[in-house]
Amino acid sequence: MNAIIKQIEKHQATFQKISRNIYLSAIKDGFLAAMPVILFSSIFILIAAIPPIFGITLPADFETWLWKIYDFTMGLVGMLVAGTTARCLAGSMNRKMPDGKVINETSVMLASICGMLLLAVNKTDGAFVSDYMGTKGLLSAFVAAFITVNMYKFCIKRDITIKMPPEVPGSISQNFRDVFPFSFSVLSCAIIDLISRYFIAAPFGEMFSKLLSPLFSAAESYPGMALIWFLIPMFWFVGVHGPSVVKPGLSSALYGNTEENLKLFQNGEHPFHSLTENFGNFIGELGGTGATFIVPIIFILLMRSKQLKAVGKASIIPVMFAVNEPLLFAAPIILNPYFLIPFCIAPVANVIIGKLFIDILGMNGFMYVLPWATPGPIGTVLSTNFQPISFVLAATLLVVDFFIYLPFCKAYDKVLVEQEAKRVEEIDEVETIAPELNTASAAAVVDGNETVIVETEPAVSTNASGKGYDEDLNVLVLCAGAGTSAMLANALKKGAAETGNHINAAAGSYGSHYDIMNNYDVIVLAPQVNSYYEDIKTDTDKLGIKLIATKGAQYINLTRDPKGAVDFVLGELNK
Repeated sequence: MNAIIKQIEKHQATFQKISRNIYLSAIKDGFLAAMPVILFSSIFILIAAIPPIFGITLPADFETWLWKIYDFTMGLVGMLVAGTTARCLAGSMNRKMPDGKVINETSVMLASICGMLLLAVNKTDGAFVSDYMGTKGLLSAFVAAFITVNMYKFCIKRDITIKMPPEVPGSISQNFRDVFPFSFSVLSCAIIDLISRYFIAAPFGEMFSKLLSPLFSAAESYPGMALIWFLIPMFWFVGVHGPSVVKPGLSSALYGNTEENLKLFQNGEHPFHSLTENFGNFIGELGGTGATFIVPIIFILLMRSKQLKAVGKASIIPVMFAVNEPLLFAAPIILNPYFLIPFCIAPVANVIIGKLFIDILGMNGFMYVLPWATPGPIGTVLSTNFQPISFVLAATLLVVDFFIYLPFCKAYDKVLVEQEAKRVEEIDEVETIAPELNTASAAAVVDGNETVIVETEPAVSTNASGKGYDEDLNVLVLCAGAGTSAMLANALKKGAAETGNHINAAAGSYGSHYDIMNNYDVIVLAPQVNSYYEDIKTDTDKLGIKLIATKGAQYINLTRDPKGAVDFVLGELNK
């Protein structure tokens, strides 16, 4: 296992390079922006789906109300992600745009949503068919977002716009400037939709499903089932709803084989079909796409990263009932190179093992259609009519998935632990070991078994003007997780009160600052995010914001010296 982890670590630089790609980052950040919707809707789908598993019938009106909430949250997540992905990509593009050229992030959101609807959604009797407005429409969402942002970039860089006289208010002028890029973006999606409907008689969102259907003619063979349950997570990994792409072409076989198995069982014969609806739900997608049932348990029990432990605790119950979106987007697993292999391989291993149990060991094929939210191990036992060997299969799959996921989880956990150490433990370690650290001394810091002497820098800089600040000054302190930054922000608030300076300080995390940074006059970077200095300086220079970087021991001293923190910021501001 250590050998596997080392091999993964060798490619860490490649993984990081991939993850920094602006298009992949836009998808990831777009999903994160939609996370409140995903987490909220998961609660209601669990309430609606779990009672039928135990034979409990909810009042019809109450059940309808639950599904309505789900339909208008998760059921629209594809449309929402089209907007958030476009906005995040536009933000990345703006950092490289020429001076005076800016993509309107609100406008690209609207254009992307319109484009996504054109690519994915049908109309019947004048009403939208909502099937592809949710996760099934994610492929269309990403295509619409990428087309929209690049069309805006093309038009804005070349001044393809409607120019208004200088007397026209800026907000109105902006609306006219966006007419051409908005129109070209939406029309491009409309043309793609037209081409798709002409050649495959279906909207673009259904393209993969239509094209892949012929591949599944020999689906019940070992290679066929391996291919199916490789493609489902592979599509999901890049943000496309895999089941909606792959399963429609199999639906007749999935349900027909289930019925055939039941007839065989009732006639005293062996129900031998493995390609059934619940076999896919409880074996190939044990705990959701990617066979993630065991992953939250690994996170909680064996990971050291606070992030993964928190994700495990938050997602363990939903994942048990096959609602694994909180895990996929919060860990994240989607678009995370560390999880590509286990996410795609665990389902393949599961279906091959499950088919072997049916073909070789004589286990019954799945003969009942149970709610997809039934916990996988329970569903396996119920669907095979409580065969003792089905208990063995359920346990075997959990063990196999555990060993498939574990090395990759450990490798990713190691990266997160290092990142978390930079955010918090660096501060805690120095404060614990050198509590009397001051500006004139050197800090003795224990690093493993060695003692490293760290030469400290002056804690504060003198206010170059020698005077206080009598105007409102808004300061934003950024770190990796908004924890360390709060220490300096609090010190600045206290120092401002003591010195009579009009300073308003706030803490934030790098990455979530884009929407709020234009409300501040000064941005201070904590040591762990200094590597982003050049990236954020592009933004601050455009906005006329003073950017200040700090170093480790210097930052610690500033958090303890409120007056010194104020002098430091004012001194840097006056340089």
